[in-house]
Amino acid sequence: MLNKPLGVTTTASDPHAEKTVMEFVDHYEERLFPVGRLDRDSEGLLLFTNDGELAFRLTHPKHHVEKEYEVVIEGGPDRDDLELLRKGVELDGKKTERAHIKFLESKSGRRTYAMVIHEGRKRQIRRMFEEVGAKVVALRRVRVGPARMGHLPVGSVREVKGDELKALRQAVGLEA
Repeated sequence: MLNKPLGVTTTASDPHAEKTVMEFVDHYEERLFPVGRLDRDSEGLLLFTNDGELAFRLTHPKHHVEKEYEVVIEGGPDRDDLELLRKGVELDGKKTERAHIKFLESKSGRRTYAMVIHEGRKRQIRRMFEEVGAKVVALRRVRVGPARMGHLPVGSVREVKGDELKALRQAVGLEA
């Protein structure tokens, strides 16, 4: 598990990227790869694995693995907008799945929400808020399924093992 910093590209290799997430796990002997993606301008929890089936199940929408984010926005949304986001909005001709959204705090004209989704479309959360006239100014993933980032410092890596790994595997129907 990596607490991905801003400005880092989520890819195994990209000759055009200044810095990739692989630089944070290159000290492991196993060949690891990132599970899913986080945009360069997003930060937070990113899992790595050498288990292709686990990675597939964690990222495929049919397994309904929850991904939780802290979303800081400027502008909008009102109650009706939030209800629309909860029910799903149309992106690229297809409605998003239901989302859980909870208000966390308001500070300096910005509001922070906890948002839980099951999908992972390209820039999905940013685009959903844009649909209701709100601009996402910070986006941080804090949980994937049962795995929580906790207080892992930005740019730090820790191993997922024991009960936490067991819970991740069970969440997607794999043997513990």
